[in-house]
Amino acid sequence: MAGPLEQFEIKRIVPIEIAGYDISFTNSAAWMFFAVGVATLILCLGLRRPQLVPGRAQGMVESLGEVIDDTIVSSAGPEARRYFPVIFTTFLFILLANLSGLLPYSFTTTSHIVVTFAMALVAFIAITLVGIANQGIGFLKMFVPSGVPPVMLLILVPIEIISYFIRPISLSVRLFANMMAGHVLLKVLAGFVVALGVFGVVPLLAIVAMTALEVLVAVLQAYVFTTLVCVYLNDALHAHH
Repeated sequence: MAGPLEQFEIKRIVPIEIAGYDISFTNSAAWMFFAVGVATLILCLGLRRPQLVPGRAQGMVESLGEVIDDTIVSSAGPEARRYFPVIFTTFLFILLANLSGLLPYSFTTTSHIVVTFAMALVAFIAITLVGIANQGIGFLKMFVPSGVPPVMLLILVPIEIISYFIRPISLSVRLFANMMAGHVLLKVLAGFVVALGVFGVVPLLAIVAMTALEVLVAVLQAYVFTTLVCVYLNDALHAHH
């Protein structure tokens, strides 16, 4: 039986090599395209013919949109609504990538640190540029706590700078670790079911319970990632004194 970590192995589907660089189309890329395709399908079905009294598809899309809109406003203020499209797209992609990884014989792209770090790094760079564009040199004030004795700034400023630049690491590791840990546990429990045979009822029930929990974690982690992006965006939009 395959080990619990084998499910995270990236496999080539279409081998491609250009100038010595391996840019093969992999199972990871395929499932990312799958998440994008499902997201596109959901949005197209939900917004194809907008009705005053929404149907199921439109109601689902509008409900998701309202949740993200409320998160943006509560975390970063009404002026952050201009960034709704990219924040909503990020949430929907992570949500569908997390959930699709629970399908049989699927691949969880968000269980790979390279994927989550790439998303976190892009968000970090974009938010930093927004902060510089909105506040100019005043953006640096966020590294200087107000009301602190000058001598303490020698300690606090480096800490603030380090904590700021560690954001993409903490953001990516949180999502990656939660998704990977849950899938490993499910695989381990599945191994007990096979090994125990007719006595594997208890681990089988545990798998059912864990799968339900993993669905909840998948949704929660997509929302947590989005919320933290909004919190960081708040720092970029509002000067701190």
